[in-house]
Amino acid sequence: MCCVTHIINLVVSDGLKIVNESVQRVRHAVRFIKQSPARLQRFKKCVLDEKINTKKGLCLDVPTRWNSTYLMLNAAIELEDAFERYYVEDPHYVVDLNERDGKGSPDSDDWNNVRRLSEFLQASHDLTLHVSSSLYVTSNLLFYELVSVAVLMKDLVSSDDMDMCLMACRMKEKYEKYWGDPEKINLLIFIVIVLDPRYKLDYVEWMIIEIYDPIVASKLVDNVKEALNALYEEYHVSSANDVNREEVSSSKDDKTPLSPKHKKIEVLKSKYKKHKCVRDGDAKIELDKYLDEDTAEDIDEFDILSWWKFNCSRFPTVGRIARDVLAVPVSTVASESAFSTGGRVLDQFRSSLTPRVVEGLVCAQNWLRASPFPSIEECLEEVELLEEDLKNMAIGDADIDEVLEIID
Repeated sequence: MCCVTHIINLVVSDGLKIVNESVQRVRHAVRFIKQSPARLQRFKKCVLDEKINTKKGLCLDVPTRWNSTYLMLNAAIELEDAFERYYVEDPHYVVDLNERDGKGSPDSDDWNNVRRLSEFLQASHDLTLHVSSSLYVTSNLLFYELVSVAVLMKDLVSSDDMDMCLMACRMKEKYEKYWGDPEKINLLIFIVIVLDPRYKLDYVEWMIIEIYDPIVASKLVDNVKEALNALYEEYHVSSANDVNREEVSSSKDDKTPLSPKHKKIEVLKSKYKKHKCVRDGDAKIELDKYLDEDTAEDIDEFDILSWWKFNCSRFPTVGRIARDVLAVPVSTVASESAFSTGGRVLDQFRSSLTPRVVEGLVCAQNWLRASPFPSIEECLEEVELLEEDLKNMAIGDADIDEVLEIID
């Protein structure tokens, strides 16, 4: 299974290649205000006059990091009223923005467009942060996050804004490449939700029907049920084989030799137990019992690991499946590295660098780290040792200066 954060990064980056004019107008407005300390101070006064209660400040985005575009829009949306007041108080604001590619200042339609885009980017941003964590289970969180992204993407596809619609279509095309084909999608994404006692199989079926087309949803539901039953039977048979091996080992510990007749009987018993495990009527008793029980209370503080710890004795086979599946991480990178390596080069004071300059900085950093030449500190240490040796040799000051010039 591919890293989820990497896939989301591909989906969003592919869609944001079509940046609409509304985002550009907001970006130019933010850049105009941040170009001068006097403008920024006047804008802060507008925030106070509008009585906007927020601690967020204006920030520019970086083309190489889509999450920075979300942070810029998220902060600007909360300060929308301050932008409107600044429009009145600074006449150069309108003139300068009109001269920049003729985009002008953002109007009410622009703010509505960036608000919809920010909502979608927030879902992708939260998904990346949630599934990149290492302090709690992440495999059971992926399906909920994917559902929220799929629903927002579906709304953007039907948007009246052509730029937003085109952007969403490109994102959806990349999204369905990994999570749209019922024959290729990793079914553990859905099975792990079945193992969540708050939702189980009914919730998974309902959500699949909501987010997928009817034909795809029907096929996907059948695949999930088939995979769930096959997984349960596999674990059930393996547990029975473990019991048989324990019985054989215990019989060996007794050091009591078995006669050929008894050996044949033991073989027949082992075959019967295996037949009993794979038989549908018996193999699904525990699984059906788990699925038919009432779901657990859905609370924010719900600890799925603790629930299975206390209920694994009631559902031993399903508990073994949950132990293995819940341990699978859905992301292989940390959240701070999920968006772009540019975050290690850029900061809020150097956020206007072009992609070409950022690429040059990253390459230069890698070349310097891989360079076989000694560092400046090592060279200085060698020079200091050489100076001490020259002094110990009682060479004149003029000679020392001449030697040092040669070294330089």
